[in-house]
Amino acid sequence: MTVQALAPVDTADAAAVRNWFKELSDHVQAVDFAAARHLFADDFVAFGTYTNFVSGREHAEKTQWRNVWSTIDGFVWRLDDVQSFVSPDRLFAVGLAVWDSTGYHPDGKPFERPGRATVSFARESVGQPWVATHTHMSLFRDTPSVSHGKKPARS
Repeated sequence: MTVQALAPVDTADAAAVRNWFKELSDHVQAVDFAAARHLFADDFVAFGTYTNFVSGREHAEKTQWRNVWSTIDGFVWRLDDVQSFVSPDRLFAVGLAVWDSTGYHPDGKPFERPGRATVSFARESVGQPWVATHTHMSLFRDTPSVSHGKKPARS
C-alpha cells in the first residue's frame, strides 16, 4: 500500500463529514448546546483555550462552548472547502475546515472572527453519522481571542 494524504474519499463519507460541520454551525448559531451533544463522543478530547486538554463532552461544553457560542454571531463553516481523510475501513476520518464568524469588542463594535479546525471522527459502521472524538479549533492569527457579545442560550 502506498500512503497518500489525498487518497480518494467515498463521496458519501465526504458528504457526511461536511454534514457534521454544517450541523454544528446550526447549533452554534442557535446557541443550542443540548442539540449539539450527539455530535461528540462522551469522552472526546479537545485542545482548549483555557486548558491544554479538555477531556469529555460535558467539560468542553462547560469550559469552552458556553464561553463562546453566546458571544458570537454568524458562525458558518466554509463547507465547499472542507477536506476529508477517511480510513480504508471507513470507520475513522479526519475533517479540516475553516469558519467565519463575527465577534464583538467590549464596546460592542464587531470584528471578523475567522478560524480553522481539525476534527477526528469515528463511527461503528459505514453509513452511520460521524461522531467527533477529537477537536482542535483555533482562531486565525491576530484575531481577538475573546468576544463580548451576549445572546441567550436555547439550552
